[in-house]
Amino acid sequence: MATLGESVTRSCPQCGHDLNLGALACPECHSLIHTAELSAFAQEARALEERRDFAQAREIWQRSLALLPPDSKQADWIRDRLRVLESQANLAAPADTPRNYSWARRLGPLAPVVVLLAKSKGLLLAIFKLKFLFSFFSFIGLYVMMFGWRYGAGFAASILIHEMGHFIDIKRRGLPAEMPVFLPGFGAYVRWNALGVTKRQIAEISLAGPLAGWMAAVGCYWIFLQTHDPVWAALARTGAWLNVLNLIPVWTLDGSQAMRALGMVERLGVMAVALALWSYTGEWVFFFVVLGVGWRLYTKDKPEQDDWRTWIYFVAVLALLGVMLHALPAVPRNGASPIVMPMR
Repeated sequence: MATLGESVTRSCPQCGHDLNLGALACPECHSLIHTAELSAFAQEARALEERRDFAQAREIWQRSLALLPPDSKQADWIRDRLRVLESQANLAAPADTPRNYSWARRLGPLAPVVVLLAKSKGLLLAIFKLKFLFSFFSFIGLYVMMFGWRYGAGFAASILIHEMGHFIDIKRRGLPAEMPVFLPGFGAYVRWNALGVTKRQIAEISLAGPLAGWMAAVGCYWIFLQTHDPVWAALARTGAWLNVLNLIPVWTLDGSQAMRALGMVERLGVMAVALALWSYTGEWVFFFVVLGVGWRLYTKDKPEQDDWRTWIYFVAVLALLGVMLHALPAVPRNGASPIVMPMR
């Protein structure tokens, strides 16, 4: 069982800012102070939930609340989790009682079908959440009005595939996540909670979106090769370009989240690869990746240990997108036709 250490934190482990005794978050960089203890509590609580020991899991989550600012998103998530576990503990019944199997005997051969539908209920509810549907159709509507239904719908589908890359990677790890929310004119995001998740896992979840976006671009490019329809070429190029843009390690972009797992040498490696891709493709978006990495060389968020697996993942996705952009240049090479985004 995880226990809270007796040492008193006097400076922020991330930025070194002086802290008041009892501080739960740094007022300078806003990072949590007791990250290690919170991670241990989260792992222990999830293990108890898997064993269906909901009462003990609730106790562990309750203890972790004392290490979080009351108004933080992590504290809000834990309070929601406590309510869910309370209801699960109240509904739990002995698994070997005849009462639990009586309904199955009455249904006879239909019992497996009912079980399957019951298991799918949560997924169906998630898919048809009103917020997801309303935002997605609003997103499609804006781009259909701007560029016509073919390009507009294809562009929205490419963004959806990118966001579902994040969503699927989060759910396969057993973490809570909401369906994507689309912001017409800006993009989309998947809201999830990273409490108890390592920097490598956060990086892999962040890179799953651009990887899925690259797959969508490859699909559009393949259709273009079969049909020679320029709309598909424009969709492939736009999708690849936007996913490279998302890998610039600034703000809340995917590249920024992934960069937290990389040390100084690895960041220099990403910069070198981005420079090479800029020279190879002539695409200025790679130069902005270089600038972003250059800034991150001086930030104080570098991990203590190198993570070359995440580095390989990062540069592989970057290179795959670079190859796609080289195949579909905006400026014609050797007499080829440029890729032009269709307008109404």
